[in-house]
Amino acid sequence: RIFNTFGPRMHPNDGRVVSNFIIQALQNKPITVYGTGEQTRSFQFVDDLVDGLIRLMNSDYDQPVNIGNPDEYRIKDFAELIRSEVSPTTEVVYLPATVNDPSRRQPDISRAKEVLGWSPQVSVREGLKRTVEYFRNELKETGEIVPTGPQASKPRGGGAK
Repeated sequence: RIFNTFGPRMHPNDGRVVSNFIIQALQNKPITVYGTGEQTRSFQFVDDLVDGLIRLMNSDYDQPVNIGNPDEYRIKDFAELIRSEVSPTTEVVYLPATVNDPSRRQPDISRAKEVLGWSPQVSVREGLKRTVEYFRNELKETGEIVPTGPQASKPRGGGAK
């Protein structure tokens, strides 16, 4: 089972919290948190996902395995992390909670460690640095991006390459 994954080349309009927060902060637009921000998520860098999947494919194991980073963040803390890393003057705004939003998501990767010898190697902060740089370059090439919502706009020129 694959858990929240982020990294360069993700589409800016995919509706994921990482791309939304980064795009909003890079454009100095308010970072939108739905609900109180107390809900938690765990985020893994794409290189770790690829490594975990390759290890799984190269193994003889045929049962479910969680591939994700167990480091858990409250969404409001993650928004502050993005804000502090990208644009400290960006405002964080709280909107009504979405329907059926889980209060907690955190993978148990004990089976991946035991069976595959796998665990994430790229820290969330390091992965964010690489992802922010990617989106910064995308914005230079394409102009304004509206990540989600009724006014969502795809980057000019086709978006993520």
